[in-house]
Amino acid sequence: MGTGKRGLIATAVAVVCAVTVLAAPGTAFASPSPTPTPSSSAGPTLAPGKDLEAVRKKLDKLYRAAARATDEYNAAEEKADKQSAEIVKLAKKIVKGKEKLAKLKDRAGASAAAQYRGGGLPPEAHLMLSDDPQEFLDGAGRVRQGQHAAKGLIGELARTQEDLEQYAKDASAQWKKLEAGRKAKAAAQKKIEQQIAQAEKLESELQKEEQERLAELEKEAAGKAQTAWLDSGILDEISGKASEQGKKAVAYATAQIGKPYQWGAEGPKTYDCSGLTSQAWISAGQGIPRTSQEQWKRLRHIDIEDMRPGDLIIYFDDASHVAMYVGDGAIVHAPRPGRTVTLAGAGTMPILGVVRPDTDAEADTD
Repeated sequence: MGTGKRGLIATAVAVVCAVTVLAAPGTAFASPSPTPTPSSSAGPTLAPGKDLEAVRKKLDKLYRAAARATDEYNAAEEKADKQSAEIVKLAKKIVKGKEKLAKLKDRAGASAAAQYRGGGLPPEAHLMLSDDPQEFLDGAGRVRQGQHAAKGLIGELARTQEDLEQYAKDASAQWKKLEAGRKAKAAAQKKIEQQIAQAEKLESELQKEEQERLAELEKEAAGKAQTAWLDSGILDEISGKASEQGKKAVAYATAQIGKPYQWGAEGPKTYDCSGLTSQAWISAGQGIPRTSQEQWKRLRHIDIEDMRPGDLIIYFDDASHVAMYVGDGAIVHAPRPGRTVTLAGAGTMPILGVVRPDTDAEADTD
């Protein structure tokens, strides 16, 4: 076996083994560390009002940073899935190419053996030694056919060898991308865990009364934002009705109310924000990007005034959060760690824009 062939075989084996290892459940990144237990110390006493408002803003900043990192993690995971699938396809092509190459070499070997049995002389030499004119004419035709077949075999051998070499290069390139994605995923996970740990530590240092007051401040801030949004008169302009697919997506999303938030999760027991919206639309028969940022980039943008149930509202300048509009100024979404899938006002967070997954669907006019 030549060194080239051994190299291709080694590549195919390495590719298959690498994909198998990456696909194994045991190689998945560990779940976030358990929620830290509150410190036994009393912790700092914070006066209600300004100090707690600062805590609320700090928590919001930490959880938003975690949301951005979650999008990075989800994007890396989605790319890794595609790259793994591509490597598997390339590995299969390499295996089939090796089988084809072996058969072609067998044919070439058989041709060489036939020539050896003929005394080592080429067909043209045998033809020239013939005394029968008819045999000469018939033989000439066979020689030409044999020459064409030999050239075809040599060409096919060369093309198959080139294909195998290209498959090996492609597999190597995909492997490098997969490794880069693995590092990006690990870095994003570290960021998520750090931000959540800081937020949970900050909350754990609050006394019970302070935690209750903090929850009130969060509700007040959300209510104030929603009231301002409604006072703009925007709801009077939103009258779109859901498409059939939109109804199915809304039904799925609202059925998940009460289930916990978990970063990187796509159900059925836990969700992150884009995991909820992407799975809701998959259930309606429409695949959409996995992350809120990609949903913003790749789905059709529409004016808020044209919004209808099932459309997705993208929040914050960095498109780090997404929710599904369900009508009457309300959304369903997976808010953040420590919360559950819930209904909320569509204007409780800064709206970046609205996107529509079912771009070709007509709204229900009933």
